Amino acid sequence: MTQLLEVDGVSVSFDGFKAINNLSFSIGPAELRAVIGPNGAGKTTFMDIVTGKTKPDSGSVLWGARNRSLLKMSESQIARAGVGRKFQRPTVFEDQSVFDNLLMALKKTRGPLGVLFYRPSSEDAGKVRELAGQIGLAGQIDRLSGELSHGQKQWLEIGMLLAQEPRLMLVDEPAAGMTPAEREHTTDLLKRAAASCAVVVVEHDMDFVRRLGCRVTVLHEGSVLAEGSIDHVTSDPQVIDVYLGR
Repeated sequence: MTQLLEVDGVSVSFDGFKAINNLSFSIGPAELRAVIGPNGAGKTTFMDIVTGKTKPDSGSVLWGARNRSLLKMSESQIARAGVGRKFQRPTVFEDQSVFDNLLMALKKTRGPLGVLFYRPSSEDAGKVRELAGQIGLAGQIDRLSGELSHGQKQWLEIGMLLAQEPRLMLVDEPAAGMTPAEREHTTDLLKRAAASCAVVVVEHDMDFVRRLGCRVTVLHEGSVLAEGSIDHVTSDPQVIDVYLGR
């Protein structure tokens, strides 16, 4: 299978500290992957490199069937190419409704005048309502986003990513601060998203990772320590030693 993203031999140092050390990672076009590892393992830096926020010292990051180099692209170009990122803390427009948040996120070509005079079409409104249903917020669509629970804000931000029709979603600790019921819904939401695009989930909650039921990549000191099913990696002696602390 042709890989959507291929990170090969990437390294980057900050003030002498090697945050990423000869890292290689790949993911297919419709795949769900969990990335785990202790604090300082390089998870955030890995996402920073893929999204163009950080340029590595060496290695390559290739994108799509044409093997375009993401390292030669700006952050905005990478986003337009189809890479979406969700940070741990939800960043929604709290003084706007759920409907308006999703509407603003729809993938559309808008120049300065287009933004100023934009009026949603019935097709756009239909897409927004469909998205709200997919993320479990159909009943909250006219509610101000600031009134939503923490979990609902997380779902809204995932919906805003989906509205941009990404080819790859990078999702940082989506289960943090959620109730058990919210975690279950988030699991289902990410699994459904992975049917149409690649999804990389960085997470510390091992029970949540287990429910995802996907391939797991374990990072340690900026490199891949182990990879496989959750049962495989959690039984690996190296992972037990450096990650589980047993």
